[in-house]
Order: sequence, then C-alpha cells, then structure tokens
Amino acid sequence: MRHRVSGRKLGRNASHRKAMFRNMAVSLIKSVIDSDEVGAPRVKGRIITTVPKAKELRPIVEKLVTMARKAAVHAEKARPFETTADRGSDAWKEWRKSENGRKWVEANAPALALKRRAFAELRDETAVDTLFGELASRFRERNGGYTRIVRLAGFRLGDAGQKALIEFVGQNDRVKSRRRAAPAVAEG
Repeated sequence: MRHRVSGRKLGRNASHRKAMFRNMAVSLIKSVIDSDEVGAPRVKGRIITTVPKAKELRPIVEKLVTMARKAAVHAEKARPFETTADRGSDAWKEWRKSENGRKWVEANAPALALKRRAFAELRDETAVDTLFGELASRFRERNGGYTRIVRLAGFRLGDAGQKALIEFVGQNDRVKSRRRAAPAVAEG
C-alpha cells in the first residue's frame, strides 16, 4: 500500500527521477536568460513537458526560488559592511581582518549557505547565478506561487501524453481585455 507516500514514480527509478528533475529545473531557470544560441527558448521562463512531470517539478523550483529570496535578504543586511577593494589586494586583506570584514562574513554566511544548498540541488553555476540574481530580485515582493502550469491542447505523439508548459509568473502574463459595458437602456 502507498499510504502517506508522496510523489509520482513516473516509470523511473529514484536516481533517474532525481537527475531528470534536476535537469528540468536547470532548463526552466536557464530559460530566463537572454540567449542567441541554437535551441534557445522562443519565450523566456517557460519549458514544455507533460502534466505529471510539471506537477512534480513545481515544488522543487518554488523551494529553490524561496531559498534565493531568503539569501537576498541576508545579502542586503551584509551590504553596509562591504568593501570596494579588489579581492586579494592589501586593502582587501586589511578589510577582511577588520571589524567590518567580520561583520560582513557574519551577515553574509546564511546567504552563502543557501547558495551552496541550491548548487548541491542543481549542480549548475549558471542556473544558480540566474536564480540568486534575476529571479530573487524579480520575486522579492511575492510570497510563493512563482510558477504556473498551463495544459496544452496537443497531445504528445507516440504515447499521447498530455502536454503542459510550466513557466515563471509575471513576465509573460496575459492582460485581460476589458469588455465594453453594455449601453444603458433608457426606460420610457
């Protein structure tokens, strides 16, 4: 019996499933970046997959974005203690030993830990940089619900799987067009 066992197996063993979701998360995060490469997505922040895979991918990506948002808060707290000196220079070494250097390390340590946790999950530096740079600032004011799943009309050839797209909200949102109000009918 599968009582209290969450998640879909999707016809794969655990290591294959983990690798597949890691690759899908990296693809979704990297699709936000502007790119002129061959095979780059036509619409930023969106990938097409099947409905069950999209539903399983959603909590993984949302937890990563939440980690990036939390790290951004810690990085902001560390900003007053930063230095403009080049890393490795004498001025930088002096700053590192100073009180401001210690305060910066103390304030920035949680952000670094979160970034390392995200890297352990994704194993892709470009994706982590995009996640902690662009996506963290984009969703700074949003408390969850960073992705949406939209079912597509077409079915996949071969196995007739229901296709869906998973995308980040906010960038490509459709704006509802306002209907014109019906003209008032004069009673008389």
